[in-house]
Amino acid sequence: MLTCWKATGCCKPARSNEWRYPTLLLCVFGFFSMMKPSEPFLTPYLVGPAKNLTLEQVTNEILPVWTYSYLAMLFPVFLVTDYLRYKPVIILQGIAFVTTWLMLLFVQGVLGVQFLEFIFGIVSATEVAYYSYIYSVVSSEHYQKVTSYCRSVTLVAYTLASILGQVLVSVGNVSYFYLNVISLVSVSVAFLSSILLPMPKGSIFFHREEAENIQGSPSTEAVQPTSENISPQNNLDTTTLSQLPVMAVQDANGLVKTAEHKGVIKVLLQLWSDFKLCYSSPQILCWSIWWALATCGYNQIVNYIQVLWDHVKPSQDATAYNGGVEAVSTFMSAVASFAVGYIKLDWAIWGELALAIFSAVNSGALYAMDLSNNIWVCYACYVAFKASYMLLITIATFQIAANLSMERYALLFGVNTFVALILQTILTITVVDSRGLGLDIITQFLVYGTYFAAIAGLFLIRGIYTLIRNGQNRKKQAGSENIKENTSPSGNETETVEQF
Repeated sequence: MLTCWKATGCCKPARSNEWRYPTLLLCVFGFFSMMKPSEPFLTPYLVGPAKNLTLEQVTNEILPVWTYSYLAMLFPVFLVTDYLRYKPVIILQGIAFVTTWLMLLFVQGVLGVQFLEFIFGIVSATEVAYYSYIYSVVSSEHYQKVTSYCRSVTLVAYTLASILGQVLVSVGNVSYFYLNVISLVSVSVAFLSSILLPMPKGSIFFHREEAENIQGSPSTEAVQPTSENISPQNNLDTTTLSQLPVMAVQDANGLVKTAEHKGVIKVLLQLWSDFKLCYSSPQILCWSIWWALATCGYNQIVNYIQVLWDHVKPSQDATAYNGGVEAVSTFMSAVASFAVGYIKLDWAIWGELALAIFSAVNSGALYAMDLSNNIWVCYACYVAFKASYMLLITIATFQIAANLSMERYALLFGVNTFVALILQTILTITVVDSRGLGLDIITQFLVYGTYFAAIAGLFLIRGIYTLIRNGQNRKKQAGSENIKENTSPSGNETETVEQF
C-alpha cells in the first residue's frame, strides 16, 4: 500500500531522511506519555490522605469505570482513528493524559474519580493511533526499525518511571502528590510533541485510494497522465477547485460526498471480508481465542493488583515497593519476550500445549498471591505472572502476524482486543462491581486463578488433540510413501494375476 503512495509522490516516505523526524517525535511522545512515576502508586494515593477513599470504593466503584469506558470507546475510536489519519487521535490522547493527571491532583470524591477513570479509558482506547501512525508516514523498508524504536522507548520509559517513583518514595520520602505533579509535567510534554507530528496524507483503510490518486506537488514527482478520462470529478484538488465556476464546485463537492459515502461502505465491506478470511484459519482462530481470554485476565490482574498489595500490606503502615516490582516485572517481561526469538520449536504442533502450560503457571501464581499473607510472595508471583503472559503474547503476536498482511493484522488486533474487553466487562460486572457480586479482593483473585486454570484446561485438551492428529497424519504420510516405493506398473500386474 505504501509503495503505491510512494509511486504517486503523495506520501514521501521513500526519502532516506524523512522517516527520522516523525519517528523521533513519536518516540518523544511515547517516552513522556509513559514516564509517569506515580502510576505504580495509584491505589496508595487514592486510599491515602490526599483522596481519603476506602479500599472497597476503589475496588468496587471506581476501577470498574475504566473497563466500561475502554470498551465503549474502543470500536468507534478504531474506525475514527483511521478516518482522521491518526494525528488528531494522538493529540486527543495527549489531552486526555493531561486531563487525567490534572484531575488526579485536584478532584475529590468518588464521583470525581469515577469521571477521571472514564477519561483514562479514552487514553487506553486511543492508544491504537500511536502504533498505527508510523506506518502511514514511513516506507515498508523502515517498518521493523521504527516499530522496535517506538515499542522499546515506551518499555524503557515505564521502567525508568517505576524506578524513579520507588527511589523518590523510599529514599527521598516524596509524597504521592508530587509524584503526580511530575507525571503531569511529563504527559504535558507528550501532548506538546503530538502537535508537532506531521499529518499523514493517507491511512490503512479509509484514505487508501485517495492517497494513491493525489496529484504530485511541485516538491514531488508529477504523475504522468494515462489514457483514462481525467476530469474534475475524478481528480479533485485545491488548485482544480479554484479554477472551476461556483456551480461546478458545488457539483464537485456533491460528488466528493457521494464518493466518501461509497468509500465508507466499501471499507466496511472489505473489513467484513477480511474478518471472515482471518478467522477461517483454525490456527489463527485458536491463537486469537487464547489472546482474547488471556488478555481479559491480564488486564484484570494489572488493574487490581495494587489493591491486593495494599490489602496484604497497607501502604499507610509501611513503605510500598510497587515501583520496584513494576520495574523488575517489566524487565523480566522484556527478557522473556526477547528469548522467544531464540526458541526453536514447531509452534503449529507444540504451541497449544505451551499456551496450556504457561496458563497453568499464571493460575498457580494467582493462587499463591491469593493464599499468601507475605507481600514479598505476592510481589514475586506477580513478576512470574507478568513475564509468563508477555512471553505467550509475543508468541501469539508473531504467529498471527506471520500469516497476515498489515491491514488484516490491524483488524485482527482490534477485534481480539475488543473481545477481550467484552469478556473483561462481563467479569467486572459479575465479580467486582458493587451492583454485581461486589466480591472482596481476596475472593476476586481466587476467581481469577480459577479463570486461568480453565484456560489451561481448555488448551491442554486442544494441545493433546493436535498432537494426536499430527501423529496420525505422519503415519498416513509414511504409509503413502511406502506404498509409492513398493508399487510399480509391473508389480501391479503381478498382483492382479495372483488374485485370479
